[in-house]
Amino acid sequence: MNTICDIFLERERQTLSPYAFLTANTRGRANPCTPCSNRTEFQRDRDRIIHSAAFRRLMHKTQVFLAPAEDHYRTRLTHTLEVTQIARGIARALRLNEDLVEAAALGHDLGHTPFGHAGEQALQICYDPEFRHYKQSLRVVEKLEKDGRGLNLTWEVRDGIVNHTGGHMASTLEGVIVKFADRIAYINHDIDDACRAGILTLDDIPAELLRVLGRGHSERINTMVTSVICASEDSPVITMTDEVGEATAKLREFLFERVYRNPVAKGEESKAKELLFRLFEYFSKNPTRMPELYVRNLEEEGVGRCVCDYLAGMTDRYAIDLYRELYIPRVWGGK
Repeated sequence: MNTICDIFLERERQTLSPYAFLTANTRGRANPCTPCSNRTEFQRDRDRIIHSAAFRRLMHKTQVFLAPAEDHYRTRLTHTLEVTQIARGIARALRLNEDLVEAAALGHDLGHTPFGHAGEQALQICYDPEFRHYKQSLRVVEKLEKDGRGLNLTWEVRDGIVNHTGGHMASTLEGVIVKFADRIAYINHDIDDACRAGILTLDDIPAELLRVLGRGHSERINTMVTSVICASEDSPVITMTDEVGEATAKLREFLFERVYRNPVAKGEESKAKELLFRLFEYFSKNPTRMPELYVRNLEEEGVGRCVCDYLAGMTDRYAIDLYRELYIPRVWGGK
């Protein structure tokens, strides 16, 4: 008798594009485990990621604006959910493997530092110039989650996670979709947040870019998504149409100039970096004061690597509270 998983796998064979990655062809896990009768391997990966501690911490990690007090700014978690929604929509239209896309998208930023890219830059200075959040995301799922056992994800999902940004491309079209969805998501929601913060208005954006991409948030996303679908349909390559792709690249350059390097948006970054420098220095001198997982890894991994892992996993507010505890004098409350 066929299991529910068998039905899913047969449905993939019958309905997905010839360019889709079939779950049945996975390279598997580093540590083989008994198959689930109700879920495919990529569906299991999705569930493992959603239930991980690193995923929950994303709700308190910066996207662009550091530790925002106002409720409606994006966090690393809301960014992840937007990326996942966009990626699944593209995959569905192209008849690619939605489960693989979803798992890789949900896991792509698990290794992001507190304070966004400011935190990443801080760890590049005090630990290793080659530190990158996408490499740390892979380390989280392979080494750090579940008290050091990792999530034991499939090879294809891990490949999609580590190749979601930077110069490398994922080995599957599904993984490449995550790269496009990530860029589509952050370009558009960062415009929304920058307008909310008062450091940008839509009229500041070059009119030619708005003409091509659309003036409204949803309109721009729809234009970009449609461009990927139209340019990639029945093709072994994921790409954008030329006009929209060029406009998207120019809009991203505009955001780097006006938002990502804006002194108002980034005014607190030097403080965030200094905070992490001080925490790195403290725990490098006092490594046994870290949580047990990192202390247990000291002999094998070295102090610097373990301190980096500890700091990279922190939320913004946890890092701030810990800094306050270690370095800010408490007001005397005795009588």
